[in-house]
Amino acid sequence: MERIAPKTVGADLLDGVPRQRSVLPAPPPARPLAVPRVRPWLLLPTPARTPFTLGYAALLAATSVLAALAPPSLVYALYQGSSTDVTHLVRSPAVVLLTSALWIAGGLVSPYAVAFVLVLTALERRIGGARAACVFLAGHVLATLATEVPVGLAVLAGHLPGTSLHRLDYGISFGVAASTGALAGLLRPWLRWPLLAGTAALLLNDLLAYTDPMTNWGHLIALAIGVSAWPVIRRWAAAEIP
Repeated sequence: MERIAPKTVGADLLDGVPRQRSVLPAPPPARPLAVPRVRPWLLLPTPARTPFTLGYAALLAATSVLAALAPPSLVYALYQGSSTDVTHLVRSPAVVLLTSALWIAGGLVSPYAVAFVLVLTALERRIGGARAACVFLAGHVLATLATEVPVGLAVLAGHLPGTSLHRLDYGISFGVAASTGALAGLLRPWLRWPLLAGTAALLLNDLLAYTDPMTNWGHLIALAIGVSAWPVIRRWAAAEIP
């Protein structure tokens, strides 16, 4: 009688055991969040990155020191010769439009002096020196003409006295306002709208005070000129990106 070896229990079930899964690679360690470095010196002009702002600021500092140390009669004569009033605009428009931008109304302690350095530095870093100069000059010239030409027409019509043709009008405030409006278009929204709203609120407050309405209107016009240039400013900024 032939003996048959008993089957091993479960021997016929080995083929049904699923294959072991391959071991997955360990996930890479999470990178720590990059903390942005604070570099406050980028707010100030430098010879390499912002030569226009640095050179112009040095020139304004020199004229401010001159205005502070020179005899008052000489300073008044310089202001009067640089004034962009109607009389000077008719006689020598190019000369007074340039020389009027060599002075800071209020000197180095003026808020416009601080705004000039901060705004022009930031703008020049983004669009270059020549283009920043064009924005500043456009605001200075266009806002000046927008405020002085109506004065001349009002005098011709008899609505203003003839003395309005000889008022002192000089400074960098129109150029700074236009540059601020232009710079806002290059900032992120969380910076752009607070900057615009804060600047407009300050300018409107000056206008409501009614101490110098023509100049105050010029500031608002210059700010609007800078804002209206956003499409061009953004193309210039894109061209500056390597």
